[in-house]
Amino acid sequence: MNISTIINEFAEERINYFNAVTPPIVQTSNFAFKSVEDLRNAFEKEYDVWLYSRGNNPTVDILRKKLAALDGAEDCLVFNSGAAAIFASVLANVKSGDHIVSVNGVYTWARKMFEQILPRFGVTHTYIDGTEIINFKKAIQKNTTIFYLESPNSWTFDLQDLKAVATLAKANNILTICDNSYCTALYQKPIELGIDLVLQSATKYIGGHSDVVAGVLTGSKSMIEKIFYSEYMTIGSGIQPFNAWLLIRGLRTLTARMEKITTTTFQVVDYLLKHPKVEEVVFPFNASFAQYELAKQQMKTVGGLLTFIIKVNNANQIEEFCNNLKHILMAVSWGGYESLIIPKYATIAKNEFDSNNLWHKSLRLYVGLEEPDYIINDLEQAFSRL
Repeated sequence: MNISTIINEFAEERINYFNAVTPPIVQTSNFAFKSVEDLRNAFEKEYDVWLYSRGNNPTVDILRKKLAALDGAEDCLVFNSGAAAIFASVLANVKSGDHIVSVNGVYTWARKMFEQILPRFGVTHTYIDGTEIINFKKAIQKNTTIFYLESPNSWTFDLQDLKAVATLAKANNILTICDNSYCTALYQKPIELGIDLVLQSATKYIGGHSDVVAGVLTGSKSMIEKIFYSEYMTIGSGIQPFNAWLLIRGLRTLTARMEKITTTTFQVVDYLLKHPKVEEVVFPFNASFAQYELAKQQMKTVGGLLTFIIKVNNANQIEEFCNNLKHILMAVSWGGYESLIIPKYATIAKNEFDSNNLWHKSLRLYVGLEEPDYIINDLEQAFSRL
């Protein structure tokens, strides 16, 4: 199925909704039944019917089917945040005494789950440098049940060889989970490379307008159904109909937005690479990137996220640069219409800043939908004030 069909038509069944071009928001908590037998069947098969919108809902169902198709997966669940998708995917597949192998540098709330929550229930973890497959082999224990991946991550953009990791995992009966937020299904398809469960923050590119928080989890029908009846329903972390509708709206322009963002990003990267006040640019499709060949092999291209290291002598200069930006907003997240920046310095204690540590002088830039000159000129005037 081609991407235009998925985005514009698939799963909408307009004849069921008055032939409306835009799917309706079925903003209801409850669904009624004509007979006791129908109600009984709904209780037994809530995964496949509409009973109560905590579980399934017509608007959410359209979104689920579209997102599964984009990923090349059998099924999908949509959560009210990316963190909820992470938590459900892991919690559904571990028990007391199990061990998880996770790559370094994962999303903050995945790390908190590994370090603060799961140990309370006897689940241990090992962090590894996931850029080398040998590190996965060395980390496997008799009780290892999950490989947790993030390829690329959202600051240093370290990649894992997804096909190699999936092959190793299957040989050892280990489940693979990959955060694909950086690429989306447009630029990378982990399921085609053998990954079992793929998650992403729909807050980012899928929503695209910085007005909804959501998470996506795709995989086999049996695995998604298992999670639906356990963590998804029990925790009550499913997305609401209105937010699902916003994500359907975001999907309509996903390809156009990504093309624009990607084109502009390459221009911004080229500008930064030539700037005398930039020490280094970290970007997976830059030829100097350590895993450039792997990036080209398993990613179609890249979106708008990059990191650059600024040539400064002290933290005050980092603050000065960021505070002098007029149009690029200083904020977390990414994937919306607006360009954003966040200095690593803001994430560490002031007394821990080390001017000799390049990463302490790094800034993560997200390139939005503005024109290239608009972004570049703003960076230039901030550089000129240093």
